[in-house]
Amino acid sequence: MRKQTVITQESFDQLLAWLGADRERAGEKYEHIRRCLIKIFASRGCTEAESLADETINRVTLKAERLAGEYVGDPALYFYGVAQKVYLESLRKSPAAEAAARAVTAPVVNPVEASEEEEDERQEMKCLVHCIQQLSPNHRELVVEYYQNDKRAKIDHRKQQAERLGIAQNALRIRAHRIRMILQQCMQKCLKQEAA
Repeated sequence: MRKQTVITQESFDQLLAWLGADRERAGEKYEHIRRCLIKIFASRGCTEAESLADETINRVTLKAERLAGEYVGDPALYFYGVAQKVYLESLRKSPAAEAAARAVTAPVVNPVEASEEEEDERQEMKCLVHCIQQLSPNHRELVVEYYQNDKRAKIDHRKQQAERLGIAQNALRIRAHRIRMILQQCMQKCLKQEAA
């Protein structure tokens, strides 16, 4: 996937302004679009639907200022077009990147002795533990806590986590996404070294 670029508060504000003049309604539209993107990716069998939705939103956010002056039509349709490109890119990801993406959402455990057919999984876990240890304590705590629980409990927990950190839920999503990107890059590098 494309190299990540920092999303600033200013660029996010421009995105909301593009979505609507009323900031509250623009925020609601943003959340609706994000939910739709997740459903689109999930319906295509993507295991990382939230991550791909966030990547789509990040790309559109970086172009929001230009889009406000040039794009005519429903902004949601632009998001869906970008989502198609993100989806196609995800299909071209290497097996190592896919393994890294799966491993990032797996529970953190120490690697154990494994049989020969479990060697790949053992290497993934070894790399995951190594990469998580490379994170700062704050990043490590944030990302591990962010991926806890399932379904409604996950939603409630993330809301509480954002409140505890004193940030908006979207800011929490963006932080977690960026940390995951760091972990995925580390995992790719580690798995490549393990394979050599």
